[in-house]
Amino acid sequence: MSEAILLVDIQNDYFPGGKFEVPGAKASAEKTAQLLKYGRENRMLIAHIRHFSTKPGASYLIPESEGSFINDTVKPANGEKVFIKNYPNSFRLTGLDEYLKGKGIKKLIICGMMTQMCVDTTARAAFDLGYELRVAADACAARPMTFNGVTVTAEMVNAAFMGAIGSVFAKCVSTEEITG
Repeated sequence: MSEAILLVDIQNDYFPGGKFEVPGAKASAEKTAQLLKYGRENRMLIAHIRHFSTKPGASYLIPESEGSFINDTVKPANGEKVFIKNYPNSFRLTGLDEYLKGKGIKKLIICGMMTQMCVDTTARAAFDLGYELRVAADACAARPMTFNGVTVTAEMVNAAFMGAIGSVFAKCVSTEEITG
């Protein structure tokens, strides 16, 4: 086994009714569930990431709040490691790199939320650490963004970041391309 699936921040606060809803969260989680089924059937290593907001005044992903838990759609199974992070980079101060390398992992499949923040940062960090990457583009979700008076839809944010990640760091593919 040299490939693992890394699920980044698929937490309740990003879903409808959560404190920081991400458009497309449910659809991307359903694609992630397909990846999980594939990974479990093929006995792949699966690692889940949970983000805890520790900044004073944070309003979502508060440690151990209902919103900080991994959504039931992709709930970790026994034996699947869960890492807690406080930064966009899933590798920063988490032990994730050591864990993966200790298990002989050289390739990663990454999916999760939010594309423009933690998925992007984690993919770039994984590339810098020497992993070969695939990002399941349809198993990721983004929020809309505004810059200089220009508003970009969530779908376009996801597409733009997949284009950037896919230009150098990873192959950005569909869930079906991974699961066959």
